[in-house]
Amino acid sequence: MRIELTALTCVFLPGLVSSAVGADAAGSGATVTDSGTISGLGARNIGSAAMSGRISALAGYTDASGKVTLFVGAASGGVWKSTDGGTTFKPVFDEQPVQSIGAIALDPSNPKNVWVGSGESWTRNSVSIGDGIYKSTDAGETWTHVGLSDSERISKIIIDPRSADTVYACVPGKLWSDSAERGLYKSSDGGHTWQLILKGANLSTGCGSIARMGAGAGPKSLRKPTRASPQSHTGASRSPLRRVIPRGCTPSSSRPTRRC
Repeated sequence: MRIELTALTCVFLPGLVSSAVGADAAGSGATVTDSGTISGLGARNIGSAAMSGRISALAGYTDASGKVTLFVGAASGGVWKSTDGGTTFKPVFDEQPVQSIGAIALDPSNPKNVWVGSGESWTRNSVSIGDGIYKSTDAGETWTHVGLSDSERISKIIIDPRSADTVYACVPGKLWSDSAERGLYKSSDGGHTWQLILKGANLSTGCGSIARMGAGAGPKSLRKPTRASPQSHTGASRSPLRRVIPRGCTPSSSRPTRRC
């Protein structure tokens, strides 16, 4: 039985605003976007209004015709898809064994390739868990489970724009116990196999977020969150921040010796 809780969701996407507004008056065809383009435009509810609570992930793209497609992940309500810029949504993840979503990523070279990390990433007192990563090659119509079954929650997925088969997954791990599955994972074969390429100093340290720095670059930064201890629920097991420097780059006090 599926239980859905009504929740209002306000999503404001200035980055996906159509380029028709602000075209160069001189007829050059250049698009000008400034504060005047969106002035007076307030946040509004664009749905879906009944999808089991808080929104945990969002990804979208605009095709050549200008149509905006969105994928929205709910913390305990699956994945929803809109093909009309958020006017209407339909559920596309209901047949999967988990409904808690932590991350959604689209392949930069082919947005029909959709990656979903299950398990919400917020470490709060009421959370749902997942069972790894799912992949769709037909824009969310069908899904395949592609690994990391024991991760419980995934906070970020990045696809290398230079190679669609190279994928990074950030795993915070189990919430109330130590977990050997925590860390940063990499797949070089489209999700068939995964390698733990960075792990914390202890079993209480996981991957909180990763970021791709610079056009065409792989992920370079790893931030590892603190976790409330199972004994007190108020203490914290802390680990220092860590930065991942790509092979061939030598870190210094300010920047690498070469651009990476």
